[in-house]
Amino acid sequence: MSKLIHLPNIDRELEEKLLNSGISSPEKLREKGARNVFVKIKSTDSSANFQMLLALEGAIKGVLIDELKANDVEELKIFMEIFNR
Repeated sequence: MSKLIHLPNIDRELEEKLLNSGISSPEKLREKGARNVFVKIKSTDSSANFQMLLALEGAIKGVLIDELKANDVEELKIFMEIFNR
């Protein structure tokens, strides 16, 4: 069992998606970054959405989604706008 499930915001479903995308540890997630990991998941999973991106960012920072700083959320919104063009 990976230690991904122990990170904030990571449930069994997201853990499975991470594992299927080659992310097998919290260290690997931090190394790749939320945006890159999200893009990788989205390439094979059309259900990947903004909430998942927030969950990944929170997991990396060690906080729940609701505890992310407003400027981090705004940067991720801009990323999603650009990504979805």
